[in-house]
Amino acid sequence: MQRFLFSCILLLCVYASQAQTAPRQGDPKLTEYWDPEVKVITPGKTNADPPSDAIILFGGQNADAWAAKDNSAAKWKVADGILTIVPGTGEIHTKQGFGDCQLHIEWRIAADVKGESQARGNSGIFFMGRYELQVLDSYKNRTYSNGQAGSIYKQLPPLVNASRGPGEWQTYDVIFTAPRFNEDGVVKSQAHITVLHNGVLVQNDAHLWGGTQYIGTPTYEKHGDKEPLVLQDHGNTTSFRNIWIRPL
Repeated sequence: MQRFLFSCILLLCVYASQAQTAPRQGDPKLTEYWDPEVKVITPGKTNADPPSDAIILFGGQNADAWAAKDNSAAKWKVADGILTIVPGTGEIHTKQGFGDCQLHIEWRIAADVKGESQARGNSGIFFMGRYELQVLDSYKNRTYSNGQAGSIYKQLPPLVNASRGPGEWQTYDVIFTAPRFNEDGVVKSQAHITVLHNGVLVQNDAHLWGGTQYIGTPTYEKHGDKEPLVLQDHGNTTSFRNIWIRPL
């Protein structure tokens, strides 16, 4: 019996070797397709520069792409190409809605930041107004792991802490996939997100458990296919610049 098994294994090895070296038969064109042709765009000069098909949400001149919570003009400060939170004026949201997207955003915690834990430069980027990517000074500042910079707030901690210090510009490059719902509101597929923080992968196709909640467990509630992007006013003078987005 052992000889028989050995012979079978030997024959299989020989067959596999021959299959790898034998020329493939047939027409290679059967596995090619030419239409539709892939759309041509012009990439930015650097990875931080917007490609030709990006929507500029803040280019340094004005906050016209944004509105306050009551849909009046955004009240944050625009100066020297920078958009800075004016504490107490409230969140701002894009006038346009987005679903699946690629987002580039740069942010900076004030150099003279004071406090600790969640009190240091706190803000947030809410995809579809519901799913928060945390903005915080996490440089030598311990807080709960699923609340530090690069986390999906109160859900998913970042893979690593890639934070720069206060006063230094930081970047998020994000691929966000919106959740899908059945007609009855049941979740067909969860939202998921990939995040590079300062060029370092901190969320790897992470699946969200629902909308981000400060208190309680996250849940999904059916919403539109496209919803505004929201920047949070958490009472700190955190700044933003070079914000662009590509609908996917």
